[in-house]
Amino acid sequence: METQLDPMTDDLPLMANTSYMLVKHYILDLDVDFKSKVIEGIIVLFFETGSRYRKNSSTGKGSCQSQFGETCKMRASELCHTPVTNVSACSSKTEYNDIAVCGKGEEDTSDKNGNHSNEEQASGISSSKDCCDIENHGNKDFLLVLDCCDLSVLKVEEVDVAAVSGIEKFTRSAELTDVSKELENLRNQIVHELVTLPADRWKEQLYYFTRCSRAPGCGELLFTTGTWSLEIRKSGIQTPTDFPHAIRIWYKTKPEGRSVTWTTDQSGRPCVYTMGSPINNRALFPCQEPPIALSTWQASVRTAAGFVVLMSGENSAEPVQLREGILSWYYYVTMPMPASTFTIAVGCWQEVKQQSFTAAIQTNIEFSLPSSQADFRWHEEICGHVEYPCRFQNPAARLQAVIPYRVFAPWCLVEHCEECLLQLIPQCLSAAYTTLGTHPFSRLDVLIVPSNFSSLGMASPHIIFLSQSVLPGGSHLCGTRLCHEIAHAWFGLAIGARDWTEEWISEGFATFLEDIFWARAQQQLSHDEVRGQRELKALLRWRRLRDEVQNSEEELQVLRPKKESTGELSESGASVVKHGLKAEKIFMQVHYLKGYFLLRSLARTIGEASYLASLRKFVHRFHGQLVLSQ
Repeated sequence: METQLDPMTDDLPLMANTSYMLVKHYILDLDVDFKSKVIEGIIVLFFETGSRYRKNSSTGKGSCQSQFGETCKMRASELCHTPVTNVSACSSKTEYNDIAVCGKGEEDTSDKNGNHSNEEQASGISSSKDCCDIENHGNKDFLLVLDCCDLSVLKVEEVDVAAVSGIEKFTRSAELTDVSKELENLRNQIVHELVTLPADRWKEQLYYFTRCSRAPGCGELLFTTGTWSLEIRKSGIQTPTDFPHAIRIWYKTKPEGRSVTWTTDQSGRPCVYTMGSPINNRALFPCQEPPIALSTWQASVRTAAGFVVLMSGENSAEPVQLREGILSWYYYVTMPMPASTFTIAVGCWQEVKQQSFTAAIQTNIEFSLPSSQADFRWHEEICGHVEYPCRFQNPAARLQAVIPYRVFAPWCLVEHCEECLLQLIPQCLSAAYTTLGTHPFSRLDVLIVPSNFSSLGMASPHIIFLSQSVLPGGSHLCGTRLCHEIAHAWFGLAIGARDWTEEWISEGFATFLEDIFWARAQQQLSHDEVRGQRELKALLRWRRLRDEVQNSEEELQVLRPKKESTGELSESGASVVKHGLKAEKIFMQVHYLKGYFLLRSLARTIGEASYLASLRKFVHRFHGQLVLSQ
């Protein structure tokens, strides 16, 4: 059954047609200009044919053409017929209403906070027209739809990956003919072989992704931009299988773009960072927002000397001087994640150093685990996620109680971080490891973000943002918030919600686990002191929840607002985040607190030790995957 959506509500559309084409890897090559407050550059996207099309293809090409044809017939009257680049898409309220929510699919992981208006939402584009377009001649062209907002798209082209030297190893073809159709198939075959390389060849994979991203173009693609999407097509290409699987997009952000904020830090120096917008990263780069689009990425970011670039990346990047006054920073990830978890912060951050003696002690902590935990940790099981270099299969990673970490802050807050934050990080990381086992990510940066940050903290892969507000509150406030964000490494990032509206899966677990982690981090406290502390917090949370329930809209209090439609997508893969743009949601804690009390009740029913043991098993089974409440 299709759900008709009202464009005047506060639902956030996820427009990307992931059922037809699925992004597997991004390469970003960007320049950050603080004078114009613009990030400009190139993004290269590598795709695989989507699951829905592959299933339909098994019965032959005709069935796919029939499916696309039927959709085209239904939507023909609503399409833009303008086959030129860089024009606004024709859209209407009727088109927006036709986003369907039906069929099985997958959704998003990370919690993003922000307060932005919904003034442009009524001009969104219908996702039902995302599978084809009709030219004046009546030909049905496949249409690739990406989530995109507040961006100036300058050019889109196909990448000639076949021109890369040494790429022949990724082809099964004996030889190349000069038939254009065969050349197009060869390019897509190369991309397929590249994105499906086994995990132990990840360095080679990143190397060839980089080489391919620099390959020459082989033809511009037609595109239109709308309020919520970027639509791309190649004239005469009618199926996702034949559509280019490597495309390059030239674009630049806008100063008013809602994915990043340009501001000054507490020392008065300029900076820019992703502050957790409700629209996620679609105003930072064109992407596929639905969480089913689990992807890896590489990014090179250039900025003026004196600035430090921090990013969600597995490596601790060191700057390379390109020319006088310009530095380049490079990061990568090999664990597929939703594009919404990509995070960047560029500013005059100072690294907070610790004494070498203390550092040596902290980074060499090895925990003695209870025998039941140790037995479980070494129990070899095949992971259930797509293949990537997984830490749960790495014996050294499984013994690492404290992962490498760094702390950055504006220079005026460095002393505060030395006094409080630095000593807490290894304690909290060790407590988390004792509770849940293997750290899903190999390292951690912690950044004290500018004062306009609207939350106490935000977790992304390999990096945590903390508000300056946690520093003056002593070790308790700083420690509990740090534990909360560390918990998101397991619940919210390594294990994500398949439907973004089920944010309690991330926030409820993090709120419940922050108490567990913090109790274990405070080794000097007695059992009675820990119990009293947790009971007091439970009482305060109960009062906050009671006040919210009494003073907020009932529909915003529901943990599963889409009810029986939770996790369902339209035929194309498009969906919506129910109440995703509701302004008052940023101030609400109901998903944190209801989730917390649900998990607390379960733990009290079966016993905390048994419940935590079940969570460890859950983490081991479902890391790297997306889940629903069921």
